[in-house]
Amino acid sequence: MTSAPLTDDARQMLGRPNPAVIATTRRDGRPVSAATWYLLRDDQLLVNMDVARKRLAHMRRDPRVSLTVIDGDDWYTHVTAIGRVVRMYDDEGLADIDALSQHYQGKPYPDRDRARVSAVIEIDRIHGWGAQKNNDQPDGRGAS
Repeated sequence: MTSAPLTDDARQMLGRPNPAVIATTRRDGRPVSAATWYLLRDDQLLVNMDVARKRLAHMRRDPRVSLTVIDGDDWYTHVTAIGRVVRMYDDEGLADIDALSQHYQGKPYPDRDRARVSAVIEIDRIHGWGAQKNNDQPDGRGAS
């Protein structure tokens, strides 16, 4: 369950096909980030990767992740979901990547030759900025 629940505005933003970046942790503790598609399903996030992606090994070893979603119309506005992968499974029939592709491109995923893996992220905390700001940090706008 989220410690800072999703607001209706955050849920609406996460429901759109916005640009997103996922961060995982390498074995040596260094963070790694990569652009990704995502889907909000109930209060969890779905991501999907080619079976050869290194971030799969990162998630299997350390399920803690963050996903930053940037409002496609206002890049100053973003929501970062901090959480952990609670389930990983083979994307049989490519149903999940097709759902993601439909969400982002309006058509099924074209590459049918490679196996894919889905990961479900449970959100522990939300950090919002810009129009989604949910904290008391100075926002950098206005006179200094």
